Amino acid sequence: MALSSQTVIIDEKSHPQESETDLAKDAVLFARQAEKLSYKSSADNDPQLAVKAQFVTPQDCVIITSDGQRLPGVPLQEAHHLNNIREAVQGDAALAQNNSGTQAQHNPPGEVFQLPNSHTPTPVQVSPHKNGTPPRSSTAETLQKTTPPSHTNPLFPPLPLYGPPSLLRKIQCLVFRVSAFFLSLAFLGVIVLGALFTSIPLVWKKLFYRLTFRDIDKSRPFFEEEKARAEAREEKAKAWERMKSLVPPTLEREESRDEFPPTEGGHDPIVCDVGYYARRVGLDVEAFEVQTEDGFLIDLWHVYDPKEYTKLDESARSQKGPNIPPSSTKKLKNPDANRKFPVLLMHGLLQSSGAFCCNDDESLAFWLCKSGYDVWLGNNRCGFKPKHVLLDYEDPRMWCWNIRQMGVFDLPALSSRVIIETGFKKIGLVCHSQGTTQAFVALAKEQRPELGEMLTVFCALAPAAYAGPLIGKMYFKFMRIISPGMFRLMFGIHAFIPFMMQMHQLLPPRMYGWLGYKVFSFLFDWTDERWDRGLRDRMFQFAPVYVSAESMRWWLGRECFAKHKCILATRDDTKAEEYIDGAGHKDRPVTPRTKQAIDVHKHARGATAWYNTQAPPFAMWVAGTDNLVDGEKLLRRFAKGREPYVNVVHSKVIPEYEHLDVIWAMDAVEQVFKEVREVLWKTCDARDLCRIPEGCEHIEAWTPPRAGSTEVNEDVQSSSSGSENETRKG
Repeated sequence: MALSSQTVIIDEKSHPQESETDLAKDAVLFARQAEKLSYKSSADNDPQLAVKAQFVTPQDCVIITSDGQRLPGVPLQEAHHLNNIREAVQGDAALAQNNSGTQAQHNPPGEVFQLPNSHTPTPVQVSPHKNGTPPRSSTAETLQKTTPPSHTNPLFPPLPLYGPPSLLRKIQCLVFRVSAFFLSLAFLGVIVLGALFTSIPLVWKKLFYRLTFRDIDKSRPFFEEEKARAEAREEKAKAWERMKSLVPPTLEREESRDEFPPTEGGHDPIVCDVGYYARRVGLDVEAFEVQTEDGFLIDLWHVYDPKEYTKLDESARSQKGPNIPPSSTKKLKNPDANRKFPVLLMHGLLQSSGAFCCNDDESLAFWLCKSGYDVWLGNNRCGFKPKHVLLDYEDPRMWCWNIRQMGVFDLPALSSRVIIETGFKKIGLVCHSQGTTQAFVALAKEQRPELGEMLTVFCALAPAAYAGPLIGKMYFKFMRIISPGMFRLMFGIHAFIPFMMQMHQLLPPRMYGWLGYKVFSFLFDWTDERWDRGLRDRMFQFAPVYVSAESMRWWLGRECFAKHKCILATRDDTKAEEYIDGAGHKDRPVTPRTKQAIDVHKHARGATAWYNTQAPPFAMWVAGTDNLVDGEKLLRRFAKGREPYVNVVHSKVIPEYEHLDVIWAMDAVEQVFKEVREVLWKTCDARDLCRIPEGCEHIEAWTPPRAGSTEVNEDVQSSSSGSENETRKG
C-alpha cells in the first residue's frame, strides 16, 4: 500500500511526550486500518476512507467515511481497533492517564484533523468519547494488546468482514455467486417439486368430487361469504366499466354516493402496486425514502384519504440522511381538523408491507385508515429494490446483515421518520411475524430500549419469539446441519435465492401467485382455508422480496434461531423455562448449564428479563394452530412474571388460526382488527389532539400501573386474559 500521498495533519503540541517515530507508526496503522474498512481501496480516485466506527449500541456500529457517508458495521474487534488508533493519532490520552496514573494533556474538544486521503483532504469534526463504547487504550505501547469486549451474544454471532473491492475479493464473490446459483437453484427445485408432489392427492380429490357432481369447496368455513364477495367484486368491476362510459358530471354524482370513492376499478390485473389497490378502495399511497444509520435506503409508504390530505412533492419524500430535521411536512386540506393518530405497520419474513393491502376494504392497512388512523407501512432493507448510499448490489457488504440490524437500524429509522412527518411524540406499532421479531430484538435492554419511549403500544400479530415444531422439518434440518461455510457456498453471500425475484418479473401474475402459494404452503405448513381464495394470487404479488443470505442463515443456520429456538434466550434458558413450567421432559437428564439456568430462574425474579422500564405496553394475538412459531410459550413467559417491566394490555389465542390468518383470514376484522383498533386508541397518549377512531367512542384510556408495582402488572395481564376468554365465549 502506497503511503507517500497519505498524510495525517496533527498538532504536535498536543503530543509533547510522544516521539515523531511513534506518531508515524500510529499514522501508518491508522491508514492501514482505515483502508481495510473503507468503501474503496486507496488506489481508486475516490476511496472514501473510513474515519471512525460510530457505536449505536455497545454491540452495533456503523463506519463513517471521509465524506460523511456511512457503511454497514464491521466485527467489533475491527471497529474498536480503528477507534483506538484514531484516539492515539489524535493524542487524546484520557484513558492512557487512567492506565498509567500520569498526567497527560487533553486535546480540546472539536479538534479538526485531516484523514489519510491522497486527494482532497476532508476536515472531520472530532468530539471525544462519542462512540458509545470508549476505546480500551490510546497509547502506542498498549495498542496491540487492546481487545474489544470478550462477550459475544451467542444468539447474534459476528458477521463476516468484507473489505473494499479488490481482485481477490471479486474472485471470491464470483465463486460464491456461481456456486450459489446452481446449488440454491437445485434446492429451490427440490422444494418446488416437493410442493407439486404433495399437491397430487388434492388434485385427485378435486377430480373425484367433480366426477360425482359435488363441490369440494363447500367444506370451506366461509364458502358462502366467499361466493358473495366474488359476486360483489364482479358487480363492482362491471359498474366501473359502465361509469367510465358515462359523461363526467354523471360520474361525479355516482362517486359522491361513496364515502371513499375509488379512482381505480374494473377487473383486477394482479399487479405489485400498493397504490393501485389503495385507489380501488378510495384511498391512495405516497412513498417515502428513509436512510438508516448504516446507510441503507428503505421504503416507507403512507396510506391516506385524498379528500383530507395533499400528497407531498417528491423532494419532501426523499431521504434526508440518518439525522432527520425535526419538522413536520404533513399537508392537511383542513388544518383545523383533528389529526389522525399515526400507526406504523411492519411485515413478515420474505414479505413487504403490501401484505397489509391485498384484501380490499378488509386489508389491515386500509381498514385502519378508514377507521380513523394515519397509517404508515414500513419495509425492511433491500426489499423490492436494494439501495444504499454507497454500496451496490454486487458488493457483499450490501448483504452482510441479519435480524439484529433490521431491528437496531431499520425499525428506529422508520419510527423516527413517521414521528417527524406527523409531528406526534409517539406512535403505535403493529407488527406481523418477523416484524414482531424485529421489535422484540430492538426493544431489548441490550439493544435499543429507547425505541420504547417512541411507542404508545406494540401490537404483535403471530409473535415470532419462540420456534414452533416446523423447525424440525427435513428441509429446515438440512439447512441447520450444514456448516456456515457450506451455507455460504450453497446460498451465497449476497441475496438469498434471487432467482425467486427474477421469476416474479418473468411469470404471468396468476401463475406466479399460484406457484408462490404452493411453495410457501409446503414450506410453512399453512393453508388458504380461511382466506378469500379469489384474492390469493394478489396476496403473493408482494412476496418474496430480496433478503440477505446472512439473514436466512440467522433464522435457519446451525448457530442462531434454529439452534436455540428463541430470539433472545439461549437453548439452556428455554429448557430451564420449560422445566420450571412443567412443559418439558423432566425425566430427561439436566445438563449443568441448564441446571444453572434453572437456579437463576427460580431464585431471581426478573433476572432473565429481556426488557427494562423503557418497554412500551404489549398486546399479542396468537394463532392457536401456528406450527411456524410458538406464541403460547411467549404468553406463558409474560404470565409467569419473567418480564416484570412489561405491561401486557391485551392477549388472545385464536385456536383455529394459522400463521397468516391474523392478517388474511376472512373473519380477521372481527377476530383481530377491531381489537387492534381499540388497543391503539386506549393506549394513545394524545387522545385530546386526535379524532376518535370509528368504533372507539366508548373506549376508556388505559392507565399505566405505578412504577415498581409488579402486582398491578400481574393484575393487568390476568384481567386481559379474562376479558379475552369472555370475548371468545360471546
